[in-house]
Amino acid sequence: MSDAPTPDAGTDADATRIALVDDSHAGELLTLRRAAFVSEAQLYDDPNIPPLTQTLAELRADMARDDVVTIGAWEGTRLVGSIRVEIEEQRANLGRLAVAPDKQGRGIGTSLLFAVLPFLPEEVTEIWVFTGKDSKQNLAMYTKHGYEEQYDQAAGELTYTYLRRVLGQFDARNADEVGAGEASQRTE
Repeated sequence: MSDAPTPDAGTDADATRIALVDDSHAGELLTLRRAAFVSEAQLYDDPNIPPLTQTLAELRADMARDDVVTIGAWEGTRLVGSIRVEIEEQRANLGRLAVAPDKQGRGIGTSLLFAVLPFLPEEVTEIWVFTGKDSKQNLAMYTKHGYEEQYDQAAGELTYTYLRRVLGQFDARNADEVGAGEASQRTE
């Protein structure tokens, strides 16, 4: 059974709902990813990046894996964003974060970054993500939310930057900053 909204779900067309993406929405997911990654292909002058060349059969096989979860952001019945999560022992690897071009810049990508947390097994202690080294907006979003650059790796003509977030570390640092801010406000 699909966790995606149905036409009669009675959801507000402007409200974004986070839900798992199942095989019945694989075609829509493939279309979303292709639309979202065109700008990356243009940035790198490479129309053959994996999100643009993956076939529907390959996507369905990936979605069927036990160690992969695909999470979507829905507005009404439309899939407007998605993220892929692969679990590898104590590590979660995020990939294919995609937001429909007409919905970018509205916080959907950020919502998806945080939406992965409830799907992680307890033993996961860190989350890894990679993006193109020249993808400044992506790098800024990840670092804003606690991901720290670890290393770069060349893959053909592209260079990817790998970032890591240690679970609990970013949240503790933010709590300390908030607590310090509140303490300074009390003493003024």
